Amino acid sequence: MNRIIHAPVIQEEIEQLRSGDYVYITGKIYTARDAAHLRMYTAMEQGDALPLSLKDNIIYYMGPSPAREGRPIGSAGPTTSSRMDKYAPLLLDRGLKGMIGKGRRSQAVTDAIVRNKGVYFAAVGGAGALLSKAIKKSTVIAYEDLGTEAIRELEVENFPAIVVIDSQGNNLYDEVVKEYRTYPD
Repeated sequence: MNRIIHAPVIQEEIEQLRSGDYVYITGKIYTARDAAHLRMYTAMEQGDALPLSLKDNIIYYMGPSPAREGRPIGSAGPTTSSRMDKYAPLLLDRGLKGMIGKGRRSQAVTDAIVRNKGVYFAAVGGAGALLSKAIKKSTVIAYEDLGTEAIRELEVENFPAIVVIDSQGNNLYDEVVKEYRTYPD
């Protein structure tokens, strides 16, 4: 099913999403990769404030290439999500509602998604140039010294993603494997 959602997200909309749904996201989302996650995690462990509110927000695991003239951002494809698995449960427990990346997530992340009624989306790897067209504005808001791994606020319009893990813990990757797995008689 095709769905349109706005970010920051509304809890009821997140809970209606099902694994396998195609989603188009409009609004503000944030980027963060490995180094930014480590800094946020360390800050939370030390009781320090984060540079952004996690409440009802979505983090896109992405580090863009330089923007071409007249564009707000360069190629903006997803990075491998499992690299953030150590940090994601705490971020979800602190109010994060969605993550966009590619690839499988750990059981701890799935449990945190269910516990917090969140969602994990996949963006198509290798389609960074195409995905960048949905990004209308990009502003570095924290950790500028990290370069492409700095936290950015993105204004997106109809950013395409697929629900992989929904708020009930249904996992598209597992469902597809079951559907296409064959056993000899």
